[in-house]
Amino acid sequence: MAVERRMMRVLKGETVYPPPIWMMRQAGRYLPEYREVRKEAGSFLDLCYNPDLAVEVTLQPIRRFGFDASILFSDILVVPHALGRDLRFEEGQGPLMTPIDETGIEELRTDAFHERLAPVYETVRRLRHELPAETTLLGFCGAPWTVATYMIAGKGTPEKAPARLFAYEHPQAFAKLLDVLADVSAEYLIRQIDNGADAVQIFDSWSGVLDEASFRTICEAPVARMVKKIRQAHPETPIIGFPKGAGSLYDGYKASTGVQALGLDWAVPLSQARRLQAQGTVQGNLDPMRLVAGGEALSDGVAAILDALSDGPFVFNLGHGITPETPIEHVEAMIAQVRGR
Repeated sequence: MAVERRMMRVLKGETVYPPPIWMMRQAGRYLPEYREVRKEAGSFLDLCYNPDLAVEVTLQPIRRFGFDASILFSDILVVPHALGRDLRFEEGQGPLMTPIDETGIEELRTDAFHERLAPVYETVRRLRHELPAETTLLGFCGAPWTVATYMIAGKGTPEKAPARLFAYEHPQAFAKLLDVLADVSAEYLIRQIDNGADAVQIFDSWSGVLDEASFRTICEAPVARMVKKIRQAHPETPIIGFPKGAGSLYDGYKASTGVQALGLDWAVPLSQARRLQAQGTVQGNLDPMRLVAGGEALSDGVAAILDALSDGPFVFNLGHGITPETPIEHVEAMIAQVRGR
């Protein structure tokens, strides 16, 4: 008898109540057990590439909370790292790399891409074996635009001005970079599915800084290219798109890209979320600060989302990642409210 994965039913368009629940960044610094493993790992990148430790931190929130889905522990910037770009994570500064220019784009190497990412594929393979059978395993990657913003600036920047300027001043080189990232990122997700991922999510964390024309060409179009390639290899695997900050441009994103489900950030009005749900599955969208605050701020936020979206295909989640200062008891209260306990 096949084991029911509630999350997969919803991703394929069913309405399930109570809705399945997981959290972005659910394996992270708000958990004391994660902080212990992080010390053991050395660098953050070492943790991403160590299957023993990456499996352990991915499993920690499942053991503690019993979420309906588990998401691979990794980072969106392993993709440029696997293309031969340098990458390091500095405490208090985040990711740092040498900024790429037109010459660097031409010199990107894909020949050893999958070899460099072999530890990630091993982590996925072991997770599918070690997770409870009813738990959906999500793979993920960053969208080409979001990954490109870090490659061009060499770090995180306000409003991604260096990448936006580069796209305007060097449109051919920028288009080449997006094409390379779209193709290798699609292959990366295909390999994750090959190794046991049930569904995948594409994070476009910085789509909200783009004007409408740029959103269409450098946010939606590369993701559509990825979706087409993934579908050729795995036509039945659900793909979740998360264009954070897209605002009114969320309305056409599903049709333009071909994703099955939409992750919604916390600024998306619930009236808009209901309209988007008429197109298919939506996921989200509690403000992570409500989870930090707890009390009425949390319970009111959860109740409003459940009232608005529980009558259709819906996955309860945050509108972005959980923050390190979040009290564990608030996570427990949120889960209990969602599940009606």
